[in-house]
Amino acid sequence: MLMETSKKVDSYRFLNRPAKKLVKSWISRERPRPIPWTPLKRPLSECVVTLVSTAGISCKQDRAFDIEGERRNPWWGDPSFRVIPQTATEHDVRIDHLHVDTSYAERDLDCIFPLRRLRELEQAGEVGQSAWSHYSIMGYILDPRVLLSETLPKMIRCMKDEIVDAVALIPM
Repeated sequence: MLMETSKKVDSYRFLNRPAKKLVKSWISRERPRPIPWTPLKRPLSECVVTLVSTAGISCKQDRAFDIEGERRNPWWGDPSFRVIPQTATEHDVRIDHLHVDTSYAERDLDCIFPLRRLRELEQAGEVGQSAWSHYSIMGYILDPRVLLSETLPKMIRCMKDEIVDAVALIPM
């Protein structure tokens, strides 16, 4: 018999009461915007696909995301990125994210970073090829200026170097 467990994610747990109220107010004022869309130049079955997760995933031998900096200053989030090879499993990575329960991903990486599922789609001919490199950033960045001006251009250059055609974004 499966037992159902209920987990509540508190995305604001490190914010004091006034900051929590302010952030919730900002979110409620955000208006829907058009999603930027670029049609594929060829069928997905011929494309190189990479994954980008906002789960704060890094390889164990790489530098971890700076969650201590976020603990000290809840208005800050680590704007850097990490490269995850297509062969990575839950045994090869760590997840540094203060706003989600990482225990599920520690048992099954595919629930937040579906590398095995992407390879299955490749084997089935649904996608052309899984890129060698995949990427992770932190999903909790209240000030995205460095992320937008420095991090994303670097990630895009890496993807262009690998001739990536499509990105699957896995938000947390």
